[in-house]
Amino acid sequence: MSIILNHTMLRVRDPQISVRFYQEHFHMKMVRQFDFPEGRFSLYFLAPSDCDENSGDLDWIPTQRGLLELTHNWGTESDPDFAGYHNGNKDPRGFGHICFSVPDVNVFCDQLLEKNVSFVKRPNDGSMKGIAFVADPDGYWVEIIDKESFTRVVS
Repeated sequence: MSIILNHTMLRVRDPQISVRFYQEHFHMKMVRQFDFPEGRFSLYFLAPSDCDENSGDLDWIPTQRGLLELTHNWGTESDPDFAGYHNGNKDPRGFGHICFSVPDVNVFCDQLLEKNVSFVKRPNDGSMKGIAFVADPDGYWVEIIDKESFTRVVS
């Protein structure tokens, strides 16, 4: 049996906003939604836009790499007292970020700027040049890298 990293799960306040964010900005497509009325939550599985067309099959999901699972606990989207989820980058620190690799980090980030995406770090800010971080609708950090920048930063 081959062991693969299948997916990362993030809890989201409003699934419509979060799914649209990852579809529009990171070219992911939603491949399956699972609703659990007894537990009052839903799971949304997103995959890279170039994934296999059989992506809706139950047997397909556990065999994939790099899926994003967004978990929505029903009612959070309309609860005025809901404070949101901890993004892991405030004290106490824990979870850090997810990451997307793009052909050119500067070009990609220019496109995100035009779409008013919220930046945590732009590609040429700070001491680590060529990598960027944006915040998704729930405040989770999304790192953006390209091959050239990544190899320069870690070597």
